[in-house]
Amino acid sequence: MTDAAADRPRFQCPVVLVGGAILALGLWRVAEHGWRMPVLLVIGALLGLVLYHAAFGFTAAYRRLILSGDTRAVAAQVAMLALATILFAPTLAEGTILGVKISGAAAPLGLQVVVGAFLFGIGMQLGNGCGSGTLFTLGGGSTRMIATLIFFCGGSFWASLHMQWWNATPRLGTIVLGETFGWSIALVGQLALLGLLWLALRRWGRSLGGGWPFLWGGIGLAVLNWLTLVFAGHAWSITWGFSLWGAKTARALGWDPAGSWFWTGGYQEWALKHELFADTVSVMNIGLVLGALIAAGLAGRYAPTLRLPARSLLAAAIGGLLMGYGARIAFGCNIGAFFSGVASTSLHGWLWFLAAFAGTWLGVRWRPWFGLENE
Repeated sequence: MTDAAADRPRFQCPVVLVGGAILALGLWRVAEHGWRMPVLLVIGALLGLVLYHAAFGFTAAYRRLILSGDTRAVAAQVAMLALATILFAPTLAEGTILGVKISGAAAPLGLQVVVGAFLFGIGMQLGNGCGSGTLFTLGGGSTRMIATLIFFCGGSFWASLHMQWWNATPRLGTIVLGETFGWSIALVGQLALLGLLWLALRRWGRSLGGGWPFLWGGIGLAVLNWLTLVFAGHAWSITWGFSLWGAKTARALGWDPAGSWFWTGGYQEWALKHELFADTVSVMNIGLVLGALIAAGLAGRYAPTLRLPARSLLAAAIGGLLMGYGARIAFGCNIGAFFSGVASTSLHGWLWFLAAFAGTWLGVRWRPWFGLENE
C-alpha cells in the first residue's frame, strides 16, 4: 500500500449507519404531519450532502474574494442564482403547484435589512459559518458550531422581541421584479445582470481551474431550492427555524409569549404552540444536519474534537449572536434573504448582499483578534 493510499480517509460505516438510522426514524416521525414533510426532510438531507461534498460555503467564499481575489466560489454562486431564477420564475408566475399556493422570498427594502445584513456579515466571519454553513459543518463534526448555533438561536429570538420597533424604521415597499414588470421581463433582466457579474468575476480574479465542485454544488443547491418551493410552498429558508428553537427554549424556561408583538397571531403563534416536526423549516434544518453527517461518514472525515481555544469559542458566541440578531431583523440570512430572495426577483435580496459584504469585509479584519486564520 502506498503512503497516499494509507493517508486517504476511509469510509466510516458506523457514522453513516447512525445518520441513516436517525434519518429513517425522522421520516417515520414527521409523516404524521402529511406526505410533504418526509419529502422535505429528504430534500434537507440532500442539501446537507451537496453542501458538505462541494464544500459550498458563503463565508469562506467572500473571505477568499476579499483577501486573495479568488472568485471561483462566488462565480459558482452567480451560476446558482441564474439557474434558480430560471426555475423560480415560471413556478412563481403559475402561483400554485400540487394544489398549494406558492410564494417566493420577498421583503421590504429598509434600514433593518441594511443593519441586519451588515451584522450578519460580521457574524459569519467570527462564527466561521453562515446559516447553511453552521448546520452542515455541525453535521460534519465541527463541535465549535455547537456554540455558534446556540448563540445563533439566542440572537434570533432576542431580535424577534424587537421586531415591532425595527418594522417601524424607514423602509420602502416590497419590490419584486416579476410582479412589477412581469416574470418574462424580470427573468431576462436578472439573467443579464448575473451574466455581467459572471464575466466581471472571470476577468477580475481566479474563477477558472478547480472550480467544478463549486459549480456542481451551486447547480445542486439551485435545483433543491426549487424543489423546496414546489413541496413546501415557500423558498428555502433556515433562520426562521432558529428563531422558533430559541423561542421554544425560552418558553420552556418560563418566558410568556403573551403580549409579544412578533409571537402573537399568525404563523409564529401557531408554530410556537405546535411541535417542531410540524414546521417545514425546522424539519429541513434537521435533515440538512443529518445529510452532512452522512456525507462526512462517506468521506471518512467525521472527527469531532473538544479541544477548542477559548478565543475561538468567544468568536463563535459573538458571531452566532450577531448572525441570529441580524438575520431576524433582515428577514433572513444568506439563504432565506439572499439566495431565495434574489431567485424570487425581490430587490431586498440584492440589498442584503451589499450590506452583508460590507460587514464581511469588517469581520475578516477582526478574525485575527480571536486567533482565527484568514486562509
